[in-house]
Amino acid sequence: MLKQNYTSTDLKAMSYDELNELSAEIRNFIISAVSRRGGHLASSLGAVELTVALHRAFDIGGGDSIVWDVGHQSYAHKILTGRGGDFKTLRRFGGLSGFPKYEEDKRDAFNTGHSSTSISAAFGIAKSKELRGEKGSSIAVIGDGAMTGGMAYEALNHAGHNSENLIIVYNDNGMSISKNVGGFSRAMKKLRNAGKYLKLKGDVKSALDNIPILGAPTKKGLSRVKNDIKNVMVESSSLFESMGFFYMGPVDGHDIEHLEAVFDYAKTATKPVFIHVRTKKGKGYPPAEANPDLYHGVGSFDIKSGKLHKGSGGESWSSLFGRTICKFAESDNRIAAVTAAMPDGTGLKNFAKKYPERFFDVGIAEQHAVTFSAGLARGGMRPVFAVYSTFLQRAYDQLLHDVALQKLPVVLAVDRSGPVGGDGETHQGVYDISYLSHMPGMTILSPAIADDLEPMLKYLINSGGPGAVRYPRGAALSEADIGAEVPRLSENIRPRPRIIIDRERPDVLIVSVGVMLKNAVEAARILEDSGYSAAVADAVSIKPFDKRPIEEAARRAKLVVSVENNVLSGGFGMILEEALGMRILKCAYPDEPICQGRISELEDKYGLSAEKIAEKIKQHLKSGTEVKI
Repeated sequence: MLKQNYTSTDLKAMSYDELNELSAEIRNFIISAVSRRGGHLASSLGAVELTVALHRAFDIGGGDSIVWDVGHQSYAHKILTGRGGDFKTLRRFGGLSGFPKYEEDKRDAFNTGHSSTSISAAFGIAKSKELRGEKGSSIAVIGDGAMTGGMAYEALNHAGHNSENLIIVYNDNGMSISKNVGGFSRAMKKLRNAGKYLKLKGDVKSALDNIPILGAPTKKGLSRVKNDIKNVMVESSSLFESMGFFYMGPVDGHDIEHLEAVFDYAKTATKPVFIHVRTKKGKGYPPAEANPDLYHGVGSFDIKSGKLHKGSGGESWSSLFGRTICKFAESDNRIAAVTAAMPDGTGLKNFAKKYPERFFDVGIAEQHAVTFSAGLARGGMRPVFAVYSTFLQRAYDQLLHDVALQKLPVVLAVDRSGPVGGDGETHQGVYDISYLSHMPGMTILSPAIADDLEPMLKYLINSGGPGAVRYPRGAALSEADIGAEVPRLSENIRPRPRIIIDRERPDVLIVSVGVMLKNAVEAARILEDSGYSAAVADAVSIKPFDKRPIEEAARRAKLVVSVENNVLSGGFGMILEEALGMRILKCAYPDEPICQGRISELEDKYGLSAEKIAEKIKQHLKSGTEVKI
């Protein structure tokens, strides 16, 4: 039974055998918890001994601090800081976050969730300690492909010659979410060979020390050969040394004794330290070891068989997108697909197999992905960049400067738009309408049902300018799911709003965005049952928005309401309000961090469920008060 809290003093009192037993207990605990609740499994399993060694060697929460890049690997850290008992609420509404969260525990030194930020943050914390005259090390644990992100190198370049109390631990498991790509991954493979050199060096030294008379001179004579071997096998470490770091490694990331010795030495260094640690993603659970990408982020599963429990519903939006883009690519050789280390998650796995010469995985580098896509478009291709909404925002400047201002035909397939559930604040895709709508010339479309996606994609690919199609996580909706007839779109005509429920003189006109049509239609039914007449329209195109199909209905209605899965500020409600020239009631997410939880729970909390929308509308209609912006 795991204790509720461990201190560095507790860990220091344990033997290495006891620490290994503790690591096994933590690993089994994580497997058990994630099998019931879902979460990021493989990364956390691979970092258990590394986490134990860090907590043993450093005073975490005292003078020392750790910044976990991305945070996928932080479960063992949470357990060692007394939160094991909260794992029954992992990623649930009001429960334990799946990522480091300072508000949850001050030993989570910095909130993370996106890639490649840890070195910058840890360096800032280290410099703050120095400026304030405080002692202690600041440690960045970076891995899971995060070193393919450019921000990590910007931080390395700045920190190398400007810090003494910074320690970077590169957790090298050869993976991001999918397999790593690019030159850095190849360079680190070379460095892994240095482990063979270090072992050879130790073995030779030990053997020569046991040879009387001849041992010492032989060791001296071999020094030149030893250095030549080192120059060949450890040449890539010069990358970090040239930036001002003292390089150590590679180190076995599952050997607590070795890790502790390295960390203890790193604390005495008078320059920043870069420690290269080798771990196995998914370690200790055979299904995760064999398929670390599949078990990176999982729902519930059966521990014994490793079989994932299937979710309810039909084909996902991601899968539908992948199938559709493959269909288009078959007849249009201009189409290229781009992903930032997410070929599986965005539905592009089959495209990569069928059209490998037109498929590009750029690593965790969304800024590069956007500008690379712009270059493809300038050269005559029709690139489609498939990316999660929360990660696309990392490339804001490139969207404006390299795509929109040049009016280039780059199509953004914005997956996971709207709330995503258990991943919480750092991953909610509720900002894309706001940051895309003010890009000059940008077309933004949002499908309400599965049949909308193909004509929308077709239109954007052939539009000749920048465009985005945004769709949520989960199963694509059908007309039956909406509960009303949904007119089909034409791929050759600019998408316009469509009337879903028409009324001669409605009390209220509800205009919804994308899949929020389902809630809008249901809210209209609730209002009708309460004696109110409700019309419903689907925006289809968020930008440009053509008001003509709904202008007459809006003029006749007592109240116009917008419903969207974006934040209020800069959202569709503001676009609709400006287009109609009237004040409307806006139903959107508030301008605050959106917490974790099931989408139905979030919609209820933030007033976007059908019941809450209907109740808000009834209150306004009963009061007769003027709608406030």
